[in-house]
Amino acid sequence: MNTKASVKNTAKASTRNLSAEAVTAAVIERMKSATSERFKAVMGSLIQHLHAFAREVQLSEAEWALAIDFLTRTGQSCSASRQEFILLSDILGLSTLVTQMNHPSQGQETEQTVLGPFHRESTPAFPLGADIAEGIEGKPLYISGTVSDSEGRPIEAARVDIWHADPQGQYDVQMRELDGAMRLRGVFHTDDQGRFHCWSIKPTYYPVPNDGPVGGLLKASKRHPMRPAHVHFMIEAKGFDRLITHVFEQGDRYIDSDAVFGVRDALIIPFKAHRSKTGPDGRVLNRSYCHIHYDFHMRKPMTQQKRQRKAKQ
Repeated sequence: MNTKASVKNTAKASTRNLSAEAVTAAVIERMKSATSERFKAVMGSLIQHLHAFAREVQLSEAEWALAIDFLTRTGQSCSASRQEFILLSDILGLSTLVTQMNHPSQGQETEQTVLGPFHRESTPAFPLGADIAEGIEGKPLYISGTVSDSEGRPIEAARVDIWHADPQGQYDVQMRELDGAMRLRGVFHTDDQGRFHCWSIKPTYYPVPNDGPVGGLLKASKRHPMRPAHVHFMIEAKGFDRLITHVFEQGDRYIDSDAVFGVRDALIIPFKAHRSKTGPDGRVLNRSYCHIHYDFHMRKPMTQQKRQRKAKQ
């Protein structure tokens, strides 16, 4: 391969003496040899909008440096137990935008919402009826539901991944005393009727992590960091689009001002209080409990073109 000829070919359009108006086209021109048309389309649009933004606000060098510092600190704040970039995407509404464009629901199909920064891979599997609180104190919560297709036909052996915060608004990854151990999360598989159930403890509303750069952005915007009480679900079944969603507590004080814009009307349900000390599965308790139930309806996967058409409807 003639390296000199290759370099000369890619540098055919000169990048000398570019004006503020001409630099955008020059950058996009340099990508024309990329083999992926989708890559060129996405990156070309990104560059155009990024440059247009800088021109529109007349971005100063000090502001540019501040933005670079912010993004650097955002990356430095990420760890195995904390994803500051997902949090940034969430509080800017980008996560909800991408979710709704890619997973528009119709009919009985359950609505998708944001993943959030606290999902963990390799969550342990439990038998139906297990208690995922595993010793963490709180008001008992019985979680039950069904998984079916959009026509109501039950789906057997669907994988149901559940996780949520504790009564103080913390996830297990935020509890130093657990030293990485998993609590308040677990994977279950539906029975032949598409049913699942387990025990845990009732979560409460909580602030998203606000001790890092994203928290600083919220403070500068005069926004609160609170999310309404909810339980996360990720449901997967062969032949169906993966469902990532929450169920939210009806009447929560932050139900209309979620910091990450994730609340959907169809996902708001009562967390019903029961005075009985015997659970629906016959478990004997030493106190009253709460119960949530939700019927999830999976959808068939869609092509990108169909997703785009539905998102525009």
